[in-house]
Amino acid sequence: MTESSIGETLVSSEELQQRVAELGRQISADYAGRDLFMVGVLKGAVLFLADLMRHVDVPCEIDFMAVSSYGSQTDSSGVVRILKDLDAPIEGRHVLIVEDIIDSGLTLSWLVGNLKSRDPASVEICAMLRKPSSSQMDVEVAYTGFEVPDEFVVGYGLDYAERYRNLPFIGTLAPEVYGGNTSR
Repeated sequence: MTESSIGETLVSSEELQQRVAELGRQISADYAGRDLFMVGVLKGAVLFLADLMRHVDVPCEIDFMAVSSYGSQTDSSGVVRILKDLDAPIEGRHVLIVEDIIDSGLTLSWLVGNLKSRDPASVEICAMLRKPSSSQMDVEVAYTGFEVPDEFVVGYGLDYAERYRNLPFIGTLAPEVYGGNTSR
């Protein structure tokens, strides 16, 4: 990883932590008196979920799902596969999907439908980042950290070819690194 690989810093580490704390307070208020079942979408949402749950003061459990519609590509194939399913049933539970970024919305739309078919009490979405200009599906998001431009972004869990997840900020990846395709 070289300095020249990263273009512009879109969201600083300080801005991330401040917004995550705000989201945690909002989620705590909205779920007051209820238990929360947080579902982190692997791998990208791990850092966000870990930081977010430290700011949630209602009883909560976490679990993880891994779904793929990309394979090794940067464009969604449109076919979603579950790579890791939940370990616990969610029937009657208040589920909050914690996602790193919403790009096209295709995979997340499929995931919401899949989880709703399991008869939870509710299903909501909390996304760290959203690219509104590239959304192909109208996915209702209850909590959004930041809107980002239609550029390829990395850091704070987001990767390109499994690299850059460890950056403490959100930045753009130089187009020559990934070939200029902005889709995840």
